[in-house]
Amino acid sequence: MSRRCELTGKGPMTGNNVSHANNKTKRRFLPNLNDVTLQSETLGRGVKLRISAAALRSVDHRGGLDAYLAKAKDAELSANALKVKKEIQKAQASA
Repeated sequence: MSRRCELTGKGPMTGNNVSHANNKTKRRFLPNLNDVTLQSETLGRGVKLRISAAALRSVDHRGGLDAYLAKAKDAELSANALKVKKEIQKAQASA
């Protein structure tokens, strides 16, 4: 399982550990990922995603998963999130 947010595409970054003696060694900064089940109002069911804490706040701020995916760029979304977005669009079009 890759360490990448399914909604924002946020992944690991690299940097340095810097000691008191100013020695530098490589390190990784990992994103704060959480396994969550977000409710889709249009589909009427929960969707399991692995997203960052920042993405979870963004989903709440935009008013839920459906509203977030409607504005999200397809290039940033994972294959699973893109599939859910298409399902929601299809359900909204038929309703």
